[in-house]
Amino acid sequence: MTAPVPKVDKVGEAGRVETRFVDNTLAGRLLYSVVWVIVCGFTMLYTRMSIHGREHVPRSGPYIIAPVHRSYVDTPIAACITQRRVRFMAKASMWKIGWFGSFISMCGAFPVHRGTADREAFKRAIAALEGGEPLVLFPEGERKDGPTVQPLFDGATFVAARAGVPIVPIGIGGSARVMPRGASMIYPRKVHVVIGAPIEVEVGASGRASRRAIAEASVRLRDELQRLFDEAQSRVG
Repeated sequence: MTAPVPKVDKVGEAGRVETRFVDNTLAGRLLYSVVWVIVCGFTMLYTRMSIHGREHVPRSGPYIIAPVHRSYVDTPIAACITQRRVRFMAKASMWKIGWFGSFISMCGAFPVHRGTADREAFKRAIAALEGGEPLVLFPEGERKDGPTVQPLFDGATFVAARAGVPIVPIGIGGSARVMPRGASMIYPRKVHVVIGAPIEVEVGASGRASRRAIAEASVRLRDELQRLFDEAQSRVG
């Protein structure tokens, strides 16, 4: 089974992007491979990026990549931990330009309407995982500042529980110096990535996780992200 790719139909009222699903295509997979080589090659060389803990990345099957979030470059950095195609959310306004929306959809993105309970984005996230592909979700939500991992939303652990997949926590050190908040340039600063062991969300006999289990998993995830973030930051100075 292959995961569906959202494709733009039109921009609806109030600027909301209406989408539908289409099947994966060979062209889409080839495009992602080419873009991955260019983007990750540039990112790793330009930032002298080093990655520790690759053995924790599953070689097959779906899983959630859960990085700390301090910069816009965190998404391509997270994609560099595996050569498999990853899915990720992007703000819906990026689909207002038709050709660009189609391009980033083929690169694995799907739209989310921020500031709302976007059920369609949730369905796309589940569909990507059920299709066997890794999914990038930032547990802190939007970009944060500073060395402390903020209290997490339960979105990542909830999706993991519903899809029955592990969460791979990622500490990224140095990305805030590569592209600080408000910057229009990407600076050649050192980046170090630390990948932690996968975290499972406890599921009951019913096959679903309780709210308590999801909340407890979020706490474990936050503690592990803080540890990984501290280690990653210490390696870039």
